[in-house]
Amino acid sequence: MNYKEILENVYEKITPIENTGELATYIPELATIDSEKFGVHISTISNTNFGLGNFQEKFSIQSIAKVLSLCLAYKHLGESIWDRLGVEPSGNSFNSLIQLETDNGIPRNPFINAGAIVIADILISSLINPKEDLLNFIKSLSINQDINYSAKIAASEKSVGYRNVALCNFIKSYGNIYNDPEVVLDFYFDLCSLELTCEQLSELFFFLANNGETRQDEQILTKSQSKRINALMQTCGFYDESGEFAFKVGLAGKSGVGGGIIAIHPNQYAIAVWSPKLNKKGNSYRGMRFLEEFTTLSEQSIF
Repeated sequence: MNYKEILENVYEKITPIENTGELATYIPELATIDSEKFGVHISTISNTNFGLGNFQEKFSIQSIAKVLSLCLAYKHLGESIWDRLGVEPSGNSFNSLIQLETDNGIPRNPFINAGAIVIADILISSLINPKEDLLNFIKSLSINQDINYSAKIAASEKSVGYRNVALCNFIKSYGNIYNDPEVVLDFYFDLCSLELTCEQLSELFFFLANNGETRQDEQILTKSQSKRINALMQTCGFYDESGEFAFKVGLAGKSGVGGGIIAIHPNQYAIAVWSPKLNKKGNSYRGMRFLEEFTTLSEQSIF
Protein backbone atom coordinates (compact mmCIF):
# COMPACT_ATOMS: atom_id res chain seq x y z
CA MET A 1 0.00 0.00 0.00
CA ASN A 2 1.50 3.33 -1.10
CA TYR A 3 0.15 5.48 1.74
CA LYS A 4 2.26 8.48 0.74
CA GLU A 5 0.74 8.64 -2.73
CA ILE A 6 -2.80 8.12 -1.43
CA LEU A 7 -2.41 10.82 1.23
CA GLU A 8 -1.06 13.27 -1.33
CA ASN A 9 -3.97 12.58 -3.69
CA VAL A 10 -6.57 13.01 -0.95
CA TYR A 11 -4.90 16.15 0.42
CA GLU A 12 -4.90 17.74 -3.05
CA LYS A 13 -8.57 16.85 -3.47
CA ILE A 14 -9.79 18.06 -0.06
CA THR A 15 -7.72 21.26 0.31
CA PRO A 16 -9.57 23.27 -2.40
CA ILE A 17 -13.09 22.43 -1.19
CA GLU A 18 -15.06 25.04 0.69
CA ASN A 19 -13.93 24.94 4.31
CA THR A 20 -17.33 25.19 5.97
CA GLY A 21 -18.09 25.13 9.68
CA GLU A 22 -17.19 27.23 12.70
CA LEU A 23 -14.36 27.46 15.22
CA ALA A 24 -15.09 26.38 18.81
CA THR A 25 -15.61 30.00 19.81
CA TYR A 26 -17.20 29.11 23.16
CA ILE A 27 -13.64 28.44 24.39
CA PRO A 28 -11.97 31.87 24.04
CA GLU A 29 -8.47 30.57 23.23
CA LEU A 30 -9.78 28.31 20.44
CA ALA A 31 -11.58 31.24 18.82
CA THR A 32 -8.23 32.79 17.85
CA ILE A 33 -6.90 29.86 15.75
CA ASP A 34 -6.28 30.27 12.01
CA SER A 35 -9.26 28.37 10.57
CA GLU A 36 -7.37 27.45 7.38
CA LYS A 37 -4.79 25.28 9.13
CA PHE A 38 -4.82 21.75 7.75
CA GLY A 39 -2.45 18.90 8.61
CA VAL A 40 -2.31 15.12 8.44
CA HIS A 41 0.19 12.47 9.55
CA ILE A 42 0.17 8.67 9.38
CA SER A 43 2.19 6.11 11.36
CA THR A 44 1.93 2.58 9.99
CA ILE A 45 2.80 -0.90 11.20
CA SER A 46 5.06 -1.24 8.15
CA ASN A 47 7.03 1.77 9.46
CA THR A 48 5.77 4.38 7.03
CA ASN A 49 5.70 7.81 8.69
CA PHE A 50 4.48 10.62 6.50
CA GLY A 51 2.82 14.00 6.93
CA LEU A 52 1.37 16.84 4.88
CA GLY A 53 0.41 20.46 5.52
CA ASN A 54 0.57 21.75 9.10
CA PHE A 55 1.35 18.33 10.54
CA GLN A 56 4.19 19.62 12.74
CA GLU A 57 2.23 22.50 14.26
CA LYS A 58 0.83 22.07 17.76
CA PHE A 59 -2.88 22.41 18.45
CA SER A 60 -5.21 21.77 21.38
CA ILE A 61 -6.25 18.12 21.18
CA GLN A 62 -9.13 18.62 23.63
CA SER A 63 -11.30 15.46 23.92
CA ILE A 64 -8.81 13.26 22.06
CA ALA A 65 -6.95 13.29 25.39
CA LYS A 66 -9.85 11.38 26.95
CA VAL A 67 -8.59 8.23 25.22
CA LEU A 68 -5.18 8.63 26.85
CA SER A 69 -6.56 9.16 30.37
CA LEU A 70 -8.87 6.16 29.86
CA CYS A 71 -5.91 3.99 28.78
CA LEU A 72 -3.95 4.94 31.91
CA ALA A 73 -6.94 4.21 34.17
CA TYR A 74 -7.54 0.89 32.38
CA LYS A 75 -3.86 -0.01 32.72
CA HIS A 76 -3.98 0.62 36.50
CA LEU A 77 -7.41 -0.71 37.47
CA GLY A 78 -8.32 -3.19 34.77
CA GLU A 79 -11.95 -4.21 34.35
CA SER A 80 -13.05 -2.63 37.64
CA ILE A 81 -13.30 0.80 35.96
CA TRP A 82 -16.49 -0.37 34.23
CA ASP A 83 -18.23 -0.45 37.60
CA ARG A 84 -18.41 3.36 37.35
CA LEU A 85 -18.82 3.82 33.59
CA GLY A 86 -20.93 2.45 30.78
CA VAL A 87 -19.73 1.44 27.33
CA GLU A 88 -22.77 2.40 25.26
CA PRO A 89 -23.06 5.21 22.67
CA SER A 90 -24.78 8.21 24.18
CA GLY A 91 -26.78 9.48 21.22
CA ASN A 92 -26.60 12.91 22.86
CA SER A 93 -24.17 15.83 22.79
CA PHE A 94 -20.85 15.52 24.64
CA ASN A 95 -21.94 17.69 27.58
CA SER A 96 -25.50 16.44 28.09
CA LEU A 97 -26.94 16.22 31.61
CA ILE A 98 -30.06 14.29 30.61
CA GLN A 99 -28.77 10.71 30.73
CA LEU A 100 -26.97 11.10 34.05
CA GLU A 101 -30.23 11.32 35.95
CA THR A 102 -31.73 8.39 34.05
CA ASP A 103 -28.59 6.30 34.69
CA ASN A 104 -28.20 7.31 38.36
CA GLY A 105 -24.91 9.15 37.90
CA ILE A 106 -23.21 6.48 35.76
CA PRO A 107 -21.94 8.13 32.53
CA ARG A 108 -23.00 6.29 29.39
CA ASN A 109 -19.37 5.98 28.16
CA PRO A 110 -15.89 7.36 28.99
CA PHE A 111 -15.74 9.82 26.06
CA ILE A 112 -18.64 12.09 26.87
CA ASN A 113 -17.58 14.83 29.30
CA ALA A 114 -19.27 13.15 32.27
CA GLY A 115 -17.37 9.91 31.60
CA ALA A 116 -14.02 11.67 31.25
CA ILE A 117 -14.67 13.51 34.52
CA VAL A 118 -15.22 10.16 36.27
CA ILE A 119 -11.97 8.88 34.74
CA ALA A 120 -10.23 12.01 36.09
CA ASP A 121 -11.60 11.18 39.54
CA ILE A 122 -10.35 7.58 39.22
CA LEU A 123 -6.85 8.76 38.29
CA ILE A 124 -6.73 11.25 41.17
CA SER A 125 -7.53 8.40 43.57
CA SER A 126 -5.06 6.00 41.92
CA LEU A 127 -1.96 8.13 41.27
CA ILE A 128 0.46 9.87 43.63
CA ASN A 129 0.98 12.89 41.35
CA PRO A 130 -1.95 12.67 38.90
CA LYS A 131 -1.04 15.47 36.47
CA GLU A 132 2.64 14.61 36.38
CA ASP A 133 2.00 10.86 36.20
CA LEU A 134 -0.46 11.26 33.31
CA LEU A 135 1.98 13.46 31.40
CA ASN A 136 4.79 10.94 31.95
CA PHE A 137 2.51 8.15 30.73
CA ILE A 138 1.72 10.09 27.56
CA LYS A 139 5.38 10.85 26.96
CA SER A 140 6.20 7.15 27.34
CA LEU A 141 4.11 6.43 24.24
CA SER A 142 6.40 8.42 21.96
CA ILE A 143 10.07 9.20 21.49
CA ASN A 144 9.10 12.89 21.23
CA GLN A 145 9.07 14.31 24.77
CA ASP A 146 7.94 17.84 23.82
CA ILE A 147 4.44 17.38 25.25
CA ASN A 148 2.76 19.51 27.88
CA TYR A 149 -0.42 21.05 29.20
CA SER A 150 -1.32 24.58 28.13
CA ALA A 151 -1.98 26.81 31.15
CA LYS A 152 -3.54 29.42 28.85
CA ILE A 153 -6.04 27.00 27.29
CA ALA A 154 -6.86 25.35 30.64
CA ALA A 155 -7.58 28.79 32.15
CA SER A 156 -9.71 29.67 29.13
CA GLU A 157 -11.77 26.50 29.56
CA LYS A 158 -12.16 27.03 33.29
CA SER A 159 -13.52 30.54 32.65
CA VAL A 160 -16.48 29.16 30.68
CA GLY A 161 -16.74 25.59 32.00
CA TYR A 162 -20.05 25.99 33.83
CA ARG A 163 -21.65 22.92 32.25
CA ASN A 164 -18.70 20.73 33.27
CA VAL A 165 -18.91 22.10 36.81
CA ALA A 166 -22.59 21.14 36.83
CA LEU A 167 -21.82 17.67 35.46
CA CYS A 168 -19.16 16.98 38.09
CA ASN A 169 -21.36 18.12 40.97
CA PHE A 170 -24.35 16.21 39.62
CA ILE A 171 -22.29 12.99 39.46
CA LYS A 172 -20.97 13.74 42.96
CA SER A 173 -24.58 13.89 44.22
CA TYR A 174 -24.96 10.26 43.09
CA GLY A 175 -21.75 9.21 44.86
CA ASN A 176 -19.79 8.49 41.67
CA ILE A 177 -17.18 11.22 42.27
CA TYR A 178 -15.02 10.43 45.31
CA ASN A 179 -12.72 13.47 45.39
CA ASP A 180 -13.31 17.21 45.77
CA PRO A 181 -15.08 18.36 42.56
CA GLU A 182 -12.77 21.38 42.28
CA VAL A 183 -9.71 19.10 42.26
CA VAL A 184 -11.32 16.77 39.72
CA LEU A 185 -12.29 19.62 37.42
CA ASP A 186 -8.83 21.19 37.65
CA PHE A 187 -7.34 17.89 36.48
CA TYR A 188 -9.97 17.52 33.74
CA PHE A 189 -9.40 21.00 32.31
CA ASP A 190 -5.65 20.44 32.22
CA LEU A 191 -6.19 17.10 30.47
CA CYS A 192 -8.18 18.80 27.71
CA SER A 193 -5.54 21.53 27.31
CA LEU A 194 -2.82 19.19 26.01
CA GLU A 195 -1.18 20.47 22.83
CA LEU A 196 0.32 18.11 20.25
CA THR A 197 1.04 17.96 16.54
CA CYS A 198 -0.53 15.53 14.07
CA GLU A 199 2.84 13.78 13.94
CA GLN A 200 2.95 13.37 17.72
CA LEU A 201 -0.68 12.21 17.82
CA SER A 202 -0.25 9.45 15.26
CA GLU A 203 2.92 8.30 17.04
CA LEU A 204 1.21 8.32 20.44
CA PHE A 205 -1.76 6.32 19.24
CA PHE A 206 0.33 3.82 17.27
CA PHE A 207 0.12 1.34 20.18
CA LEU A 208 -3.65 1.03 19.65
CA ALA A 209 -2.98 -0.04 16.06
CA ASN A 210 -0.34 -2.49 17.30
CA ASN A 211 -2.27 -4.60 19.84
CA GLY A 212 -1.32 -2.34 22.76
CA GLU A 213 2.44 -2.25 22.08
CA THR A 214 4.59 0.79 21.24
CA ARG A 215 7.34 0.90 18.64
CA GLN A 216 9.75 0.70 21.58
CA ASP A 217 8.31 -2.78 22.38
CA GLU A 218 6.59 -1.62 25.56
CA GLN A 219 3.26 -3.34 26.22
CA ILE A 220 0.94 -0.51 27.32
CA LEU A 221 -2.32 -2.47 27.28
CA THR A 222 -3.09 -6.11 26.72
CA LYS A 223 -4.33 -7.13 23.28
CA SER A 224 -7.83 -7.51 24.73
CA GLN A 225 -7.76 -4.09 26.40
CA SER A 226 -6.49 -2.47 23.21
CA LYS A 227 -9.33 -4.09 21.27
CA ARG A 228 -11.88 -2.73 23.74
CA ILE A 229 -10.49 0.82 23.60
CA ASN A 230 -10.70 0.69 19.80
CA ALA A 231 -14.26 -0.63 20.04
CA LEU A 232 -15.23 2.30 22.26
CA MET A 233 -13.62 4.74 19.84
CA GLN A 234 -15.55 3.12 17.02
CA THR A 235 -18.93 3.37 18.73
CA CYS A 236 -18.55 6.46 20.95
CA GLY A 237 -15.65 8.56 19.65
CA PHE A 238 -17.75 11.16 17.84
CA TYR A 239 -20.65 11.56 20.29
CA ASP A 240 -23.95 11.80 18.39
CA GLU A 241 -22.10 11.56 15.05
CA SER A 242 -20.38 8.24 15.84
CA GLY A 243 -22.69 6.28 13.58
CA GLU A 244 -22.04 8.69 10.71
CA PHE A 245 -18.27 8.33 11.14
CA ALA A 246 -18.53 4.53 11.21
CA PHE A 247 -20.76 4.60 8.12
CA LYS A 248 -18.63 6.97 6.04
CA VAL A 249 -15.09 6.31 7.31
CA GLY A 250 -15.15 2.86 8.90
CA LEU A 251 -12.33 3.34 11.42
CA ALA A 252 -12.01 3.58 15.19
CA GLY A 253 -11.53 7.24 16.02
CA LYS A 254 -11.79 10.14 18.44
CA SER A 255 -12.38 13.81 17.75
CA GLY A 256 -11.71 17.01 19.68
CA VAL A 257 -13.21 20.50 19.37
CA GLY A 258 -9.74 21.85 18.62
CA GLY A 259 -10.32 20.37 15.15
CA GLY A 260 -8.24 17.22 15.57
CA ILE A 261 -9.19 13.64 14.78
CA ILE A 262 -7.20 10.49 15.52
CA ALA A 263 -8.23 7.34 13.67
CA ILE A 264 -7.05 3.75 14.07
CA HIS A 265 -7.02 0.80 11.70
CA PRO A 266 -5.94 -2.13 13.92
CA ASN A 267 -2.85 -3.91 12.60
CA GLN A 268 -2.39 -1.22 9.93
CA TYR A 269 -1.96 2.39 11.06
CA ALA A 270 -2.82 5.40 13.20
CA ILE A 271 -3.65 8.60 11.32
CA ALA A 272 -4.13 12.11 12.71
CA VAL A 273 -5.88 14.97 10.94
CA TRP A 274 -6.25 18.60 12.05
CA SER A 275 -8.54 21.27 10.60
CA PRO A 276 -10.08 23.68 13.14
CA LYS A 277 -13.49 24.41 11.58
CA LEU A 278 -16.18 22.18 13.08
CA ASN A 279 -19.45 20.87 11.68
CA LYS A 280 -22.74 21.18 13.57
CA LYS A 281 -21.90 18.11 15.67
CA GLY A 282 -18.58 19.60 16.85
CA ASN A 283 -16.29 17.47 14.67
CA SER A 284 -13.71 18.71 12.16
CA TYR A 285 -15.42 19.27 8.80
CA ARG A 286 -12.33 18.79 6.65
CA GLY A 287 -11.01 16.05 8.91
CA MET A 288 -14.16 13.97 8.44
CA ARG A 289 -14.10 14.56 4.67
CA PHE A 290 -10.41 13.70 4.45
CA LEU A 291 -10.73 10.40 6.31
CA GLU A 292 -13.80 9.37 4.31
CA GLU A 293 -11.91 9.96 1.07
CA PHE A 294 -8.78 8.27 2.46
CA THR A 295 -10.52 4.99 3.34
CA THR A 296 -12.43 5.07 0.06
CA LEU A 297 -9.28 5.50 -2.03
CA SER A 298 -7.16 3.07 0.00
CA GLU A 299 -10.03 0.56 0.17
CA GLN A 300 -8.97 -0.12 3.76
CA SER A 301 -11.35 0.13 6.69
CA ILE A 302 -12.49 -2.01 9.60
CA PHE A 303 -15.73 -2.87 7.81
